Amino acid sequence: MTAAAVPVAALLDATAPPERRGIARDAVSMLVTDRQHRRHSHSRFYDLPSFLRAGDLLVVNDSGTLPAALVARRNGGERLTLHLSTRIGGDLWMVEPRSGVRAGETLELDGGGSVAMLSPVDPERPRVWYGSFKLPMQMHAYLMKNGAPIRYRYLQERFPLDDYQTIFARRAGSSEMPSAARPFTNCVLEALQERGVALAAITLHCGVASFEKPERPSLERFSVSHSTATAVNNARTDGRRVIAVGTTVLRALESAWQDGEVATSSGWTDLVLGERSIVKSVHGLLTGFHDAASTHESLLRAFLDDELLSTAYGQAIELGYYQHEFGDVHLVL
Repeated sequence: MTAAAVPVAALLDATAPPERRGIARDAVSMLVTDRQHRRHSHSRFYDLPSFLRAGDLLVVNDSGTLPAALVARRNGGERLTLHLSTRIGGDLWMVEPRSGVRAGETLELDGGGSVAMLSPVDPERPRVWYGSFKLPMQMHAYLMKNGAPIRYRYLQERFPLDDYQTIFARRAGSSEMPSAARPFTNCVLEALQERGVALAAITLHCGVASFEKPERPSLERFSVSHSTATAVNNARTDGRRVIAVGTTVLRALESAWQDGEVATSSGWTDLVLGERSIVKSVHGLLTGFHDAASTHESLLRAFLDDELLSTAYGQAIELGYYQHEFGDVHLVL
């Protein structure tokens, strides 16, 4: 089966968090793909420890989600939604206006703020712009007062910011939730500890995704600490498995790969992985289900060939799996 035949689009949209659909956070469905034996199985996320071994290392993203959607107004009074994506430095951010804007235009914001639209980050694909903010307070405080979580059209209603946080959130900075880790609960963490599974964390602040058409991700800021780099390298040296919890973790670890190991690193990445990529830092991936228009499917091809990916998604569709940030998960080992 060719790459174009992978039936991603037929997955169901998760229109609300599982808790609001009568399902516990850690009870979402989990598709497990065993690459060695080329087979799939189906479980619930709370069974994750049973698929892991003592000594396995899970690497998570500790970035917290910002209320990154703002209401802006043009001079004529027209309202538009503005999504913050990534902070460059000072008052300069990458932003996504959800309606057309002009270079040099200044948009008014609630609470006495404004943003000057400078130029598209990529003139050939002017979805994301550079914006210079003037605010009456620090950005994080301003967002907590005036912002809301980014919400796409498949969601039925607005949900509070807590619904967009993972249990690992420590460093606020993501415009969109690093959602692969959302199903983790204290009960699951306790079971993992009893199983002898270790945890380590990186930080990658997620920018805005693109669900309208396939595009490379924008630059995103990441950090891999010395302790995490050491944990990953020791696990690999000892022959233990390293599993990335989310594509953000995978991109951070691969971006930090230097001279045959993961190095202590911080900086920017726009890394895109695909079927020709050789994944060096991890042995497995826990991820969600997302639209084919995102780079998510391309990244999965770094782990799964066309046939295995097609059968995985075919089974997920048949069994009614949900996609997007409040959806189900896929464990690839």
